[in-house]
Amino acid sequence: MLQEVLFWISGNYIELLGAIFGLLYIILSIKQNIWCWPFGLITSALYIYVFFVTKFYADMGLQVYYLVVSIYGWYFWMFGGKSKKADDLKISNVQYPLSIYLTLATVILFGIIAFILINFTDSEIPYWDAFTTAGSFVATWMLARKMIEHWLIWIIVDAVSLGLYIYKGLYATVILFAVYTILAVTGYMEWKKELKKI
Repeated sequence: MLQEVLFWISGNYIELLGAIFGLLYIILSIKQNIWCWPFGLITSALYIYVFFVTKFYADMGLQVYYLVVSIYGWYFWMFGGKSKKADDLKISNVQYPLSIYLTLATVILFGIIAFILINFTDSEIPYWDAFTTAGSFVATWMLARKMIEHWLIWIIVDAVSLGLYIYKGLYATVILFAVYTILAVTGYMEWKKELKKI
């Protein structure tokens, strides 16, 4: 048994490291700790490789986006508040006009990503991959702006992703996304408590 586990780790250590750094990222983001962003950068770099190898091309592209948005989020959490001081950026709700734009952006991204996956890749699950990728694009931008509703999007995206990774046999990532789904619920509840104090 131990030998089998060690054999699996030796063949999947990049995925395992990505899962570990991913957990640290989500825990730190729940706590609104700015160090979530560097951990997010490392997680994304590792998962670019994992998703390339397993032909999750939209998720691989998403990881490239995460690299960029992690830099943006890091900067915005440091300097995005009104006083331009670290920790000044407060949790907020998405306002009505912006919620319409974000919904439209999600639908448009879904259509573009699905079209690319169907016509230019050998993706086995183009619509599901496009769905989780489009939702993740929008949710990550919302996290960078500390909009509480991003947790609701993550609950859906993480639960769907969990099923996809079971299908693809990415077992360390299955565990990661099971925990992500639970942590997304926790994150929403924690941020909601914090929002009531503001």
